[in-house]
Amino acid sequence: MDKIARFYDLDYGDFELDVLFYKNYAELSGSPILELACGTGRLLVPLAHAGFEVTGIDISPAMLEAARGKLRVGLDRRVHLVRADARYLSLDRRFTMAFFALNSFCHLTTLEDQVNALEGAYRHLAPEGRLILDLINPDISYLTGSQRELMLNWVKQDPATGNEVVKYSSSFLDPARQLQHVTFVYDETGEDGHVRRTTAGFSLHYFFRYEVELLLERCGFYVEALYGSYDLEDFYSQSEKMIFSARRRP
Repeated sequence: MDKIARFYDLDYGDFELDVLFYKNYAELSGSPILELACGTGRLLVPLAHAGFEVTGIDISPAMLEAARGKLRVGLDRRVHLVRADARYLSLDRRFTMAFFALNSFCHLTTLEDQVNALEGAYRHLAPEGRLILDLINPDISYLTGSQRELMLNWVKQDPATGNEVVKYSSSFLDPARQLQHVTFVYDETGEDGHVRRTTAGFSLHYFFRYEVELLLERCGFYVEALYGSYDLEDFYSQSEKMIFSARRRP
């Protein structure tokens, strides 16, 4: 994700729908808290501002560098950033809560990777520690509705450069493997009028409810709650989200 790290905040920097959700769960769990695949620190910063000690791990040096740029004086004492792969996690402490936010768990596309990440989270949680997985509730008819079409997502001005950035995306499904193959295209127009194109492709695994419950059970967790939104609404077929709150078995 290094390739598109500089565009990440244009995509998600103003997304705040889940911030109160994680603050409330942090109040329930206490510090220290671990975010797996923390990106540019979108959630680490408000959690630290709220007084919590948080550790963020990410595999991308560029994402972590962007996160460091957000740590003003004082926050760097509460936020610890570590370059690490969630599949092979080895930190020397335990946490009261860990979470994969905003579909980041979907980047783990094989059963082996998913189990390794969940078992790593289990090892790093205190007894009865809490794990939160925020996943999309897959709507197959929607996902297959625009196969391979290049869609305009947005046009924005990059505050860091003043350049106009246009984002397009395209995707197609591999139902046999439960994968969505995604391509992001960012066209950035510089002061000289030249357009610089950045293209990144990746795959996401889309999960179904009982698949996740079995994975969590296999890796030492039990599900204490399943929500269909950040407002803690019940999960049902038409829910956009599938948010699991699971506890570590002793």
